[in-house]
Amino acid sequence: MKLHQLRYLAAVVQNGLNITTAARKLHTSQPGVSKQLKLLEDELGFPLFEREGRNPPRDGGRPGSRGPGAAHSREAQNIRRLSSDLKDERSGSLSIGTTHNAGALRAAERRAALSVAPIRTSTCTCTRERRSRLPSSPSSTASTSRSRPVATSFFPGLVLLPCYRWSRKVIVPHAHPLATERELSLKALARYPLVTYTFSFGGRSSLPALFESAGLKLKVALTASDADVIKTYVRLGLGVGIVASMALDPEEDRDLAVLDASNLFAPHVTWIGFRRGRLLRGFMYDFLKAFAPHLDRRLIGEAIRAGSGEALAQLFVGIHLPER
Repeated sequence: MKLHQLRYLAAVVQNGLNITTAARKLHTSQPGVSKQLKLLEDELGFPLFEREGRNPPRDGGRPGSRGPGAAHSREAQNIRRLSSDLKDERSGSLSIGTTHNAGALRAAERRAALSVAPIRTSTCTCTRERRSRLPSSPSSTASTSRSRPVATSFFPGLVLLPCYRWSRKVIVPHAHPLATERELSLKALARYPLVTYTFSFGGRSSLPALFESAGLKLKVALTASDADVIKTYVRLGLGVGIVASMALDPEEDRDLAVLDASNLFAPHVTWIGFRRGRLLRGFMYDFLKAFAPHLDRRLIGEAIRAGSGEALAQLFVGIHLPER
């Protein structure tokens, strides 16, 4: 960390986050200022600004970007020490907004608890609108189970990372007529009332569209946002359940017949995201890796720098996502 890097950072902040104006006031070049700020970011381990395309940088709200303008070596050391504390801290609070992946999240919490100091987690299965508000603090993450184009449109302010693939399963009591079907079909499903997840995302849901394209009427008896509730409805004989594969437990759900529906429903990818430009703490990296082992600190850092679009997609080419 160099003193002139802090001077450059202070000048950018004092000139409305305009690097060109700051460079003029400093009697140096704009590329020179940008280069030094990038070197400072690399040393600290987190971005100082949020950058949007060719627009001027916006203050990322990092502790390191507040008040570093005092040209004094002690301040440089303080920033370096703060950066180290923030990056290496192993405990804290984590707020999680999720779709119907709560079972997978609970498993990740258990794995994280075994490998790191205890973290306080707060998990809710909630609507898209509430999930989009949750990651407003540095200690938050969100999960979604949509294809990338849809997920990106719903969460434009998040860095989204692919975690694993999953499929829908059909569940019925063992005595149900569908339990003896050799190969499940949409026509067979259409004969019974269905119990499935609440259609909480805006726009057209894939399940009604699938039945409609086959010329069949979808009969939904009940919906729920939690897989455990759906399984309870099925046990009570209220309908045929359609749940995510990772929501099923071989021991707890052995009273239910689990039917393969891979020939009917396209596979999905679960994505986990966090607010773009926010500083990730050490225990957050640990949680992300517990949730999806391929998401190590190096890959997450590259994803943050890549932004979105093709550059981000290229990072995951060749990475095999596990099936759950």
